Amino acid sequence: MDYPRTVGELTDALRQCGYLADRGLSTALLVGMSLHRPVLLEGEVGVGKTEAAKAIATTYGKQLIRLQCYEGIDTNQALYEWDYTRQLLHIRALSEHQLADDRAVSALFGPEFLLERPLLAAVRAGSNAVLLIDEIDRADDEFEAFLLEVLSDFQISIPEVGTISADEPPLVILTSNRTRDLHDALKRRCLYHWIGYPSPERETAIVLARQPEIAETLARKVVAAVQHLRKMDLVKPPGVAETIDWARTLAFLGAQDLTEDLARDTLGAVVKDRDDLEMVHDAVREVTSGG
Repeated sequence: MDYPRTVGELTDALRQCGYLADRGLSTALLVGMSLHRPVLLEGEVGVGKTEAAKAIATTYGKQLIRLQCYEGIDTNQALYEWDYTRQLLHIRALSEHQLADDRAVSALFGPEFLLERPLLAAVRAGSNAVLLIDEIDRADDEFEAFLLEVLSDFQISIPEVGTISADEPPLVILTSNRTRDLHDALKRRCLYHWIGYPSPERETAIVLARQPEIAETLARKVVAAVQHLRKMDLVKPPGVAETIDWARTLAFLGAQDLTEDLARDTLGAVVKDRDDLEMVHDAVREVTSGG
């Protein structure tokens, strides 16, 4: 499927997939797709950064390849590894004569023993994929520097196999929750977009787009309560993902309105910290009244 030519086309296509992107986000994604530039999305937890990559992949029939970053991730876990178990079994199956043959030994490092990790898979898939590098801020500085090099050339050298490069790179979307500052070199390589909390009207539209079976009155009540929660001094303010979960939970229970009792019973869908839960539980009347 061809990529869209205008921001409006992309916005409409994503909306049909249930993802409501504002004009700024659609512009960044369109430029990233068209000019082969990585897109760095920053914002609070649960505002739709990861979902943007998923929506693009679904809308345009691309393979979503996800590299989940975490503390201590290294290059092997991102690029490739050798299947040592299969190599050992292969060695055991070789005869003594075959073991003396250098060609048989070198075959142990052939493509059939190579385990693809996300970056190698993305290079091989090229423009048929969307590469999601999720929570890059959780990785360390060394991995970030390595990643910058890969994104600059989009080729990977494997000593035993050779150089593998993408004829046309995939769309690359990086996300960050800003647990640490990223280096300027990586930011300069990317198009940048900040995803903030949406307005009440937009958040209601997002809930209804993702869960059309939910009554609009209930959706508005839930959004108003979540918007109030974000003004409180919570350790973990709820994101849009929590708003959707809360609305789904209430709809499943057959709720037509957000009452104090229902709010207390279902706070676990929207508040994910014990101290926050106690604070909200004590203020649930104010939260549900929209005050």
